[in-house]
Amino acid sequence: ALRCVRMAMEMQARMKELGLTETVQLHGYFIRRMDQFLTKRGRRLVGWDEILEGGVDQSATVMSWRGNKGGLKAAKAGHDVVMAANTHTYFDYYQSKDPGEPLAIGGFLPLDRVYSFDPVPPELSAEEAKRILGTQGQLWTEYIATSEYLEYMAFPRLAALAEVAWLPPAQKDYASFLDRLRVQERRWKAMGVNFRATK
Repeated sequence: ALRCVRMAMEMQARMKELGLTETVQLHGYFIRRMDQFLTKRGRRLVGWDEILEGGVDQSATVMSWRGNKGGLKAAKAGHDVVMAANTHTYFDYYQSKDPGEPLAIGGFLPLDRVYSFDPVPPELSAEEAKRILGTQGQLWTEYIATSEYLEYMAFPRLAALAEVAWLPPAQKDYASFLDRLRVQERRWKAMGVNFRATK
């Protein structure tokens, strides 16, 4: 606790030194410094959509996790974007409302919702849509203690997200995906993967 108090005091002193009045400004200052540090070394800043709040150079790539809103804002501002919306790509959420499901962090993300995701929002112009690099699935492990548990949470949702990433939206067909998934489940079973079977 003492360390936290000392850190807060140091942050307040730094804000005063820089003439900043809000903590979001300090966050932006730090992100911009990191961006400069990485750029000088031939690297590129990639950050969750919070980096937009404090101001960041256009060269930064934004990971839009709080729905599509941050990704839309970032693409319109000229940033490259990875769409990682918690509404469709967070595999640490429950897969069903069955009381027998293993403990999860919360949320509800069934297979069909993952499959319904379109990483390129229709609100973007053709030029802005080019800024969407793709999508990414997240599987945070606060509640996941074993590799078997991790596999159960990832599969088959990871297969759905892969098809979302690879197929143009017009070619997606959920019924066809489910038919192909049954074949894939036989492969996973043979490989010893602890997937959640579709019904």
